[in-house]
Amino acid sequence: MMLVQRLQRWRIPLAAAFVVLSLLYGGVSVFLANGVTKADREPFDETPTEYGLSFEEVEFSTRDSDITLKGWYIPTTEDAPAIIFVHGLGSTRAGDNAVGLAARLWTAGFNTLLFDLRGHGTSGDGKVSGGYFEQYDLKGAYDFLIGRGVASERIGVIGFSMGASTSVLGVSGEPGIRALVVDSPFANASDLIAQEVARKTPVPKWLVPLFGPGTKFAADAIHGIKLGALDPESAVAGIDYPILLIHGMEDTRIPVEQGIRVHAASHQSSSLWLVPDTDHVDAFLNFPDEYAERVVAYFRERLWTPQ
Repeated sequence: MMLVQRLQRWRIPLAAAFVVLSLLYGGVSVFLANGVTKADREPFDETPTEYGLSFEEVEFSTRDSDITLKGWYIPTTEDAPAIIFVHGLGSTRAGDNAVGLAARLWTAGFNTLLFDLRGHGTSGDGKVSGGYFEQYDLKGAYDFLIGRGVASERIGVIGFSMGASTSVLGVSGEPGIRALVVDSPFANASDLIAQEVARKTPVPKWLVPLFGPGTKFAADAIHGIKLGALDPESAVAGIDYPILLIHGMEDTRIPVEQGIRVHAASHQSSSLWLVPDTDHVDAFLNFPDEYAERVVAYFRERLWTPQ
């Protein structure tokens, strides 16, 4: 009887504590989900003009909505293959030495399209989603090139960091794209959520996993982002041709093991270049000649050689 009375005495405080903890858990989960759906808009590091390249200021819509995306189209000849660049989180069309690489591709005879993802650079506002929505930005760029008369079998993609993973997701769902280079992709977003949340919010990294289920639920319920679908390691298996994967062996942002996993799941003839003494997306910066040679050789084989 006394035990029952004690339990009854504590029932209301325990219920109140449960409600408070549930509200706290839900509030932190929403905070974390909101914290990874925005990116700072950075200025351009450089422009094609600095490399003596003629270019067009272009704009087009992402495939899934009317968000306007803006970019640079750098043409060589009308019938040349075209390469779409997809930048990383918090970067721009000019980030990570993209214009310098585009200049090398132009010299090799490729047209290039560099554009800002939603919520980045000068493109329209949109939720950052680790590639979940951004894959439709890539498909919008593909649609733009098709509208310009570029044959689908002559369109390739190169993506960097989040843009690499975005590219895997987008290309796996767009069979018209026939060549893909990925530089420093993540294999599964769930593996990196703690790191990204700790980087963009004041919540300690060690505490984030406790809120993993709530964060995933909040991201879906509030923003429509299914974090479980951000799985390039699985998506790459749907690409029925060899890709080229590049990853710095000293990558402190996305561990090299993530890139190795994506490569292992890709087409059996895919190539993997593990770059020594190289941090995140620094392979072109550290080894510009070898980087350009490998990328040009891959795109030539895929887009100029009859398949």
